[in-house]
Amino acid sequence: MVSAMHVHLVFVTKYRRNVFDDVMLRRCEDIMIEVCDSFEAELREFNGEHDHVQLLVHYPPKVAISKLVNSLKGVSSHYLRKEFTGQVNRAIMRGPSWSPSYFAASCVGAPLSIIEAYIEQQRRPT
Repeated sequence: MVSAMHVHLVFVTKYRRNVFDDVMLRRCEDIMIEVCDSFEAELREFNGEHDHVQLLVHYPPKVAISKLVNSLKGVSSHYLRKEFTGQVNRAIMRGPSWSPSYFAASCVGAPLSIIEAYIEQQRRPT
């Protein structure tokens, strides 16, 4: 079976706090690549700013986006809190690191190059 299902995801930090620097975003991307792999999905593009991340994910039809999102947010929150304790805990005191909401848009009909370029243009912190 051949499928071309893509979703553009945006996750915002809790209270829209400025948490991320470049090192944290690189680690967050690595974590999210691993999570996508476990769902047989592919993280096609990733970038972020101080208070959010944007992803373009290619996923198989058997994957429920809500389950993928819950895993991406849960696993990344766990590892980022553990590995960057001082930095994350100062900005976000208790509970999950991410806002409970998220943005998800199907990429059907949109040229993927436009979405990839949009994600690449994020003002990534240094």
